[in-house]
Amino acid sequence: MEVSSDYAVQMHGITKIFGTFCALDKVDLDVKKGTIHSLLGENGAGKSTLMNVLYGLYQADEGEIYLNGEKVNITNPNIAIAHGIGMVHQHFMLVDNFTVTQNIILGNETTSRFGVLDMKKAREHVEGLVQKYGLEVDPDAKVEDISVGMQQRVEILKALYRGADLLILDEPTAVLTPQEIEDLIEIMHNLIADGKTIIIITHKLKEIKESSDTCTIIRRGKYIDTVNVADEDEEELASKMVGHAVQLVVEKTPAQPGEVVFEIDNLNVKDDRGLPAVQNLSLQVHAGEIVGIAGIDGNGQKELIEAVTNLTKAESGTVKIKGEEIQNTNPRNVIDHKIATIHEDRQKRGLVMDFTVAENAVLEKYRTKPYSKNGMLNRAEILSFTNGLIKDYDVRPEDCAKHPARGLSGGNQQKVIIGREVANEPDLLIAVQPTRGLDVGAIEYVHKTLIRERDRGRAILLVSLELDEIMSVADTIDVLYKGQIVDSFRQGEVDEKTIGLLMAGGEQNGKDS
Repeated sequence: MEVSSDYAVQMHGITKIFGTFCALDKVDLDVKKGTIHSLLGENGAGKSTLMNVLYGLYQADEGEIYLNGEKVNITNPNIAIAHGIGMVHQHFMLVDNFTVTQNIILGNETTSRFGVLDMKKAREHVEGLVQKYGLEVDPDAKVEDISVGMQQRVEILKALYRGADLLILDEPTAVLTPQEIEDLIEIMHNLIADGKTIIIITHKLKEIKESSDTCTIIRRGKYIDTVNVADEDEEELASKMVGHAVQLVVEKTPAQPGEVVFEIDNLNVKDDRGLPAVQNLSLQVHAGEIVGIAGIDGNGQKELIEAVTNLTKAESGTVKIKGEEIQNTNPRNVIDHKIATIHEDRQKRGLVMDFTVAENAVLEKYRTKPYSKNGMLNRAEILSFTNGLIKDYDVRPEDCAKHPARGLSGGNQQKVIIGREVANEPDLLIAVQPTRGLDVGAIEYVHKTLIRERDRGRAILLVSLELDEIMSVADTIDVLYKGQIVDSFRQGEVDEKTIGLLMAGGEQNGKDS
């Protein structure tokens, strides 16, 4: 391929092998200056690995990298930063009890000629970047007190503060609300207008269409194609990504609800600061039904799920599974009552990152037969079960059972959790953001799994910030606002506009919600 200074970055023939696993096999990437270039692929396709090579976190076994037409050798992130490359990782790297400004300058502090930290000058520089690119974040706020979307802006500011001209954003919308996604796309266009270049790793086809000029697709570590986004529709992109046609709309038969399996009555829960987060909330989930909770992030979803799963105490109210009260007991009691939970934060709540995939797969049932006997683990049974889960859920790499969970991509970590919880054969399956970070093929599989489990008679509570997901998967839609269910609908009774209005605290049919 021709090398040209018209390109911010060109990666040619990049190969990366981990042990016997070939993560990248002669992959090419050519990104024109002043564009937004998407990197699209399934979970475990090698997208993040390719960008980690560019950022110097990994070194390629074969291949060449050119920046602005000049060959470079990037052996660590400091060299990448010196070349004007900045990377915002999927899981943020911030110090919670530092201010925004302190986080941004950490490791690149502004000092006077006497070596004294000049916070005033540093803050002025940060404030200038905030104003220039419309990032709208308070330089003096503590990171622990700002939203996830604001934390992401801090990570972008960190890169810009270090002089980045090429920004790599790894799954930038995975943890954002719809409004924050719109804001991020606007910020990206502001950066491009100033001459920056952006590479985004994403699974979200709608956002590729809204944000990107060009898209490179890789599948199982191999280069597939580079396309002009305007020339492709979402179905064509999805097909190229997974290698076959994908159903972007969920197909299902109407629900046949049975008896009430799960019931919450007048539940009240306070947040970490002691303020009301869930207020007099009541809902029911029947066997053979998916109840979806629609709401903007921060309206009590976290506190509701933590109270239901006994990770925190409820102030008042009752939580019942098949008529038995379980509130304010302990997480083991929840599991023993056949409640399975796919938690929102897979790394903090879903997995023990230093345990192997196999150990994580039996985390909730290692004490029971056939996985243990007389206090001794049956490693062969654990491995057999895990390999079956890996095959059923297409977890990659396929020989990962004995690997630490932290070595998997975020999407593959999520597949392990979903497979484990479904295999527990629960009476109630609580799924919180179950498709976060998954590609369209995996999302299709998860949605089909939820509907299959519904049709087997399971009660399912789905909590998602993706309104499209709630609208298409849920049989009953409960709208959450400020910790209260403000309205409830059967699927097909309501449109997205009405739901969105209620989620924002608006009115329906002229009545206060």
